[in-house]
Amino acid sequence: MKAWFQVRKESLGSRSIGLAVAAALLAVVASLLACNSSARAGDAVPSLTLASSSFTGGDISKKCTCDGSEASPELSWGQPPSGTQSFALIVIDRDSPFGFKFLHWTVYDLPAAARGIPEDLPKQGDLPDGSRQGRTDFGKIGYGGPCPPGHSAHRYAFTLYALNTKLGLPAGAKKKEIEKAMKGRILAQGELIGSYKH
Repeated sequence: MKAWFQVRKESLGSRSIGLAVAAALLAVVASLLACNSSARAGDAVPSLTLASSSFTGGDISKKCTCDGSEASPELSWGQPPSGTQSFALIVIDRDSPFGFKFLHWTVYDLPAAARGIPEDLPKQGDLPDGSRQGRTDFGKIGYGGPCPPGHSAHRYAFTLYALNTKLGLPAGAKKKEIEKAMKGRILAQGELIGSYKH
């Protein structure tokens, strides 16, 4: 009887230790999950305020489209985060019928001191302030204005990125090259949606 009691006691002791270990492991896992959640929440990119005087009530001015002179729109933005070294702009047609996001404009290595882009930027790769323009899906360098097929409105997303570095890409870079160079370098971003239909 004494031997059985001793074995039973040891069995209960082992079970208690096992339960304690399991509880400790669960606590560690829960703590790690909480840390990861916090990290993800902390990784949220702050926003930049982006505006344009070339838009009226959310509509892109006709002069900034293929029905006008196709002048690039004026853009302005607020104060970026500390550590900003340059800005990059990517403009796509979200409603392109081609099954992908049609690229209308890219500008990168905009100076950190810049707070806007003037209207009707020259369609050239290298600009006087040191910034550069990439190649669009029209196959050209510089801004390509909205020219949606049919008579339905398309939404054009102007996304500005504040970066902690200059990209240093040559003029005429493609969107994939710009996005690859920006990876892990984005401090803040802002988006402005403009619509247009013929």
